[in-house]
Amino acid sequence: MTLSRREFLQALAAAAAAGLPLASRPQDETFYDLPRFGNVSLLHFTDCHAQLLPAHFREPSVNLGVAASANRPPHLVGGALLKHFRLRPGSREAHAFTHLDFAQAAKTYGKLGGFAHLATLVKKVRDERGASLLLDGGDTWQGSATSLWTRGQDMIEAQKLLGIDMTTGHWEFTYGAARVKEVVDGDFAGKIEFLAQNVETNDFGDPVFKPYTIRELAGVPIGIIGQAFPYTPIAHPRRFVAEWRFGIEEERLQRRVNEVRGKGAGVVALLSHNGMDVDLKLASRVTGIDVILGGHTHDGVPVPIVVANASGKTLVTNAGSNGKFLAVLDLAVKDGRISDYRYRLLPVFAELLRPDAAMARLIEAQRSPYAGKLSERLALTEALLYRRGNFNGSFDQLILDALMEAKGAPIAFSPGFRWGATLLPGEAVTLEDVMSQTAITYPHTVVTEMSGSTIKAVLEDVCDNLFNPDPYYQQGGDMVRVGGMTYSCEPGAQRGARIGDMRIGERPIEPGKTYKVASWASVAEGARDEGEPAWDLLARYLREKKIVRPSKLKLPRLIGVKGNRGLA
Repeated sequence: MTLSRREFLQALAAAAAAGLPLASRPQDETFYDLPRFGNVSLLHFTDCHAQLLPAHFREPSVNLGVAASANRPPHLVGGALLKHFRLRPGSREAHAFTHLDFAQAAKTYGKLGGFAHLATLVKKVRDERGASLLLDGGDTWQGSATSLWTRGQDMIEAQKLLGIDMTTGHWEFTYGAARVKEVVDGDFAGKIEFLAQNVETNDFGDPVFKPYTIRELAGVPIGIIGQAFPYTPIAHPRRFVAEWRFGIEEERLQRRVNEVRGKGAGVVALLSHNGMDVDLKLASRVTGIDVILGGHTHDGVPVPIVVANASGKTLVTNAGSNGKFLAVLDLAVKDGRISDYRYRLLPVFAELLRPDAAMARLIEAQRSPYAGKLSERLALTEALLYRRGNFNGSFDQLILDALMEAKGAPIAFSPGFRWGATLLPGEAVTLEDVMSQTAITYPHTVVTEMSGSTIKAVLEDVCDNLFNPDPYYQQGGDMVRVGGMTYSCEPGAQRGARIGDMRIGERPIEPGKTYKVASWASVAEGARDEGEPAWDLLARYLREKKIVRPSKLKLPRLIGVKGNRGLA
């Protein structure tokens, strides 16, 4: 049968509406061909931040490494990353792993992620391999309106349907200890193991969660140890986990590794939410771990980093964020040890993967009660709106502008969050997009009177969390986003000496003078949940503006970073 041109175009349109791949490049047809290798496979994704649907997500143009981390993965961006990992400029991989020519590349290659498309890829890889485990690195229940409004239930149902074997946590804890335990002991019971060797009770030091599990695959005992985010009570209000204690717990981890090895495990993996710099240091000090499957810092690193330690070597990986990637680690295990491996971090291109029907139905059911509200069109953006990098992104800047206008404050602070979908020029900004930037359990906006010296102290403290030369003192997140004022930042300086030249316009900020500062998402002890939620404030601002126009990104004047390959 011969199709007319009109019938052909109609068929294409129908296929697109159904989510079928419309590959026009020969290499697209083999993009997910992954030859089977070895006898055991570990599949890993992390930091999806409740993104059930495909989305755009721009990788950073600023991801500075300091001290021993400078100019090494994961602190490579743009062309430096492509060169280091030998990725072809302009390719699908270049778009997935970098910010380069983002808006145009996004139009060319489409959105990434989406649990229905991820489910298809997971099934394909697992069917081709047989003996495998699927591990979720955490930050799964937070980052969308539907997850916030259902207290993570939409993502919990998706996790179960996806077939996750083990997971750990970070933002999950912001729903409160009771909710986490309710899920672990209820929804997850007999289905998904929540592992965290580094969480204990404050009173007697009892373990809160199962520290590890051992599963046999193809006759090989596989030990999986969980590591939750070690600074949860510092990065978020402590009241959520008031009775629990967190930490890196290096010595305890070593004991757990020894214990798992003593029970016959031929492979030991750490499912970690430490952040990659912490994992790299940990791998050099704790022996007996074969691989660290890492998360938290959202670093999409195409190739594992091999770290030597006192008794061997450990592979350290990080699988990006927002559901963009699925990591596949194939292991050849012989005579009780790994003899060889193959690793691929697969970008989940929605246009190349047919959405899984069962997952698509689940997503539709979970979203349906909220679809009308979420689709409200608030404004049109003429700018690329994104949040990712060490300093302000354009979506951060939009939030800061809204805070300053609504609160009548000359200065605004917004947290250094890494999550939130990207919008292309010409797209509508919906309430769902606003929620993807603000959906947390402590969203309240406030105005605080701060002296100039206090403002400097706040910036210095956050800057040290980001740029401390010892990864164990990097407590998560990027630099606080700042609106209304300028400053200089010297990442390689000593603690307390990184921030300078603070100004509002041309006027220096005076140490003894008091300034109004608008902010949201306070983690301070005693902070009250009384201010207007950030999403309401931002939505109102967008309804009034109607158009988001491009503006020059307000970044600090950086000192001492010339030649740093974490700066595009």
